[in-house]
Amino acid sequence: MEEKVLSILKEIRPEFDFEESDNFVEDGYLDSFDIVTLVSELETAFDVVIDGLDVLPENFETVQDICNMVNKSREEK
Repeated sequence: MEEKVLSILKEIRPEFDFEESDNFVEDGYLDSFDIVTLVSELETAFDVVIDGLDVLPENFETVQDICNMVNKSREEK
């Protein structure tokens, strides 16, 4: 899952090295538009529906945070 998330992130913002960042939001790698795009891509890639209440900056700080959010959405499905 982590590789797929990383691949999606690189498609959205190819100019950034997401493997080097400890906090994508704080480092300016992802803005609100990028997060909306990312949510849509994640929902398609993993066949989940991400709850709007989960679209918080802290859920998009690292690849692991994003994977945790996707897994939570899978459990709620």
